[in-house]
Amino acid sequence: MARPQRSYVCQSCGSTHNKWSGKCEGCGEWNTVVEEIMADSPPKGLGRMKGRVIEFHPLSGTSEKKPRRTSGIEEFDRVTGGGLVAGSALLIGGDPGIGKSTILLQATARLAKDAKCAYISGEEAIDQVRMRAARLGLADAPVELAAATNVRDIIHTLEKESYDVLVIDSIQTMYLDNLDSAPGTVAQVRACAQELIRTAKRRGTCVFLVGHVTKEGQIAGPRVLEHMVDTVLYFEGDRGHTFRILRAVKNRFGPTDEIGVFEMGEDGLQEVKNPSALFLSQRQQEISGSAVFAGMEGTRPVLVEVQALVAPSPLGTPRRAVIGWDQSRLSMVLAVLEARCGIAIGPNDVYLSVAGGLRVTEPAADLAVAAALASSLTGVPVPSDMVIFGEVGLSGEIRNVGQADNRLKEASKLGFKGAMIPDLNGKKTPGGKDMRLMQVKHLKDILPLFTEDN
Repeated sequence: MARPQRSYVCQSCGSTHNKWSGKCEGCGEWNTVVEEIMADSPPKGLGRMKGRVIEFHPLSGTSEKKPRRTSGIEEFDRVTGGGLVAGSALLIGGDPGIGKSTILLQATARLAKDAKCAYISGEEAIDQVRMRAARLGLADAPVELAAATNVRDIIHTLEKESYDVLVIDSIQTMYLDNLDSAPGTVAQVRACAQELIRTAKRRGTCVFLVGHVTKEGQIAGPRVLEHMVDTVLYFEGDRGHTFRILRAVKNRFGPTDEIGVFEMGEDGLQEVKNPSALFLSQRQQEISGSAVFAGMEGTRPVLVEVQALVAPSPLGTPRRAVIGWDQSRLSMVLAVLEARCGIAIGPNDVYLSVAGGLRVTEPAADLAVAAALASSLTGVPVPSDMVIFGEVGLSGEIRNVGQADNRLKEASKLGFKGAMIPDLNGKKTPGGKDMRLMQVKHLKDILPLFTEDN
């Protein structure tokens, strides 16, 4: 009998080693290398074994278009690209307690009105899922529940009964009995996901896989898991806020970087139809260090408040604290303000926050951040009826950003009368025709706005 092949796999990055070591050479993590028994494979490759001839089809052919399944939760359907595609696999990740199971239970209960849905939990008992459903007012939803972790049993059940939507909560608790490694290891997560996705595509079932995240916020397990699925969703939010953001970072059937905004309440997650008004609802007027940024999240314009505080530092090395934005991007804006505009911020502590718990990633927020910093340093507030957007270059120039029309139309809809935007160079004025536009070519052009005489 042949001896089983053994390898040593890092549980953080998935890299394979010939022998055990305390530190993974691939990612640099300590104590993450675990011994695993590899699955049997044909010796010396495939050799002369004959395979089945695959069938090719012309690119110009047509396929039957199946309608998408919509849940009726507009924010959820927006992120998935307009509804669920039959046979698709979706991976949703997020911090513990952020609301992954809640949003999936709510969506499944809505989908169960027109589709056959099953919810399989590997972390909770059936009674616990029922308690959550009762709290959310979904106790009467025709959703079939099961508590199981053996993938062989799950697939055998799917072969016997046909389901339109299947939820696996979570993929880290599933295991295959032909692998010796423990549930949650790289080999188990990869193999379980592969078997579930393959069965779902063959049966036309839409499958949701709930994934745990690491301390860095990435989905735990092998990176190949995100490549295997059709859609990757991240459920984000700050525990200090009631807002939750469902963000699509990969979608084969719709736009990426789309977001859905929800508010956590006593009866579950409620969708927010106008997130801009919600993010600005507690904004104070005429206060220094505050600027309204007109951003884009996927196809949706979103207005958020950027708050900055520049204060003298009692330390030899000033603090730089950022919430909701990129730390390195803040360092770049501070360097440009000092080198190109002559504003001395170096000896001061700098605190920057995007209000509402939203994380901004687009470079169009550079100009709004610079305006908030200059306002905090001088004590002169940004006009309360002005929105700001634009990218800052290393030489201090202000670069144009996309979809300026949609940004200005959203600002005009919410009552803003002015906007600070990049110079149009004689081009046609974008949307928001009744707004006064302050066009800037260089970061120095914003400084007269923050003088005491203004």
